[in-house]
Amino acid sequence: MAVTTKTITIKSKGENDILDITQQVAKIVQESKIRNGNVTLFVSGSTASLTTIEYEPGLIKDFPKMLARIAPTDIEYDHEKMWHDGNGHSHVRASLLGPSLTIPFKDNQLLLGTWQQIVFVELDTRSRERNLVVQILGE
Repeated sequence: MAVTTKTITIKSKGENDILDITQQVAKIVQESKIRNGNVTLFVSGSTASLTTIEYEPGLIKDFPKMLARIAPTDIEYDHEKMWHDGNGHSHVRASLLGPSLTIPFKDNQLLLGTWQQIVFVELDTRSRERNLVVQILGE
């Protein structure tokens, strides 16, 4: 069993910046020389997340609207009382979506659905530079 670990650096524009990282991940998998296995992605930070969606203009608009309904910005968050940094909702949203994602691959190809892309979602209220750990395990 072989393991390869790489890092992708992402510069976000701030809250609700949704970036398609599918090709970056696919390239790392292909370059790893590991033919079959799993790639695990992990974003370091408590106000960003990873998921899969169909990366198209309608969903790019719908996704932030959904998050606003689930964890609105205009309610009281105890995080705000402690830190006064305006991103209590960002932490809640990130915890719902999660910081990691695992995708199987075969013959160096990600086994994603036809309309399924890997996306990074920035949830903090300001632009950030994020490190995304990409760890490949397989043979």
